Amino acid sequence: MGNTKSGAMSKEILEELKMNTKFSEMELVQWYENFKRQCPSERITKEEFQEIYSKFFPDSDAQTYSQHVFRSFDTNADGTLDFKEYIIALHMTSTGKTTTMKLEWAFGLFDVDKNGYIIKSEVKEICTAIFRMIPKDEIWKLPSDENTADKRAEKLWRFFKKSEKDRVTESEFIQGVLANEAALRLIQYQPLK
Repeated sequence: MGNTKSGAMSKEILEELKMNTKFSEMELVQWYENFKRQCPSERITKEEFQEIYSKFFPDSDAQTYSQHVFRSFDTNADGTLDFKEYIIALHMTSTGKTTTMKLEWAFGLFDVDKNGYIIKSEVKEICTAIFRMIPKDEIWKLPSDENTADKRAEKLWRFFKKSEKDRVTESEFIQGVLANEAALRLIQYQPLK
């Protein structure tokens, strides 16, 4: 494949992405070529990411949620996403089967301060961001105990069987979500079909 100096993706990154995502080598090469065309610096800023993300949710306010998604994938905290971070973000946030790996990412999303556990205020912050993505014409279709961001956060927190002041570890988060389909629905936004 060559190396990054010649403009091609390195073999190491290609192999790592093939192993850790659902994308084929051909798809990754195409994604990389498009990425380089769209981002000549080979970096995506938070603002560019928000713009891309908002195109996936044109009827929603995805700005706050996209900021949290960006934070969770900017693994080196340099304020940009490189190609590898971008592809991992696409893979983790794309629809499909729920895996432990996706739930580990979701835990990182909810762990706003990156201290290794989640508190109720962080659950509320992310539930609020998720709720803002729901188009107004879909809100009335939600169950009465989920039709506001606060109600969604309360309902999700109850799944973890924790008091107001407790905290949730990553393993408790994963077990709690896997044990209840409603919890899985509350940690993400999927447009109504």
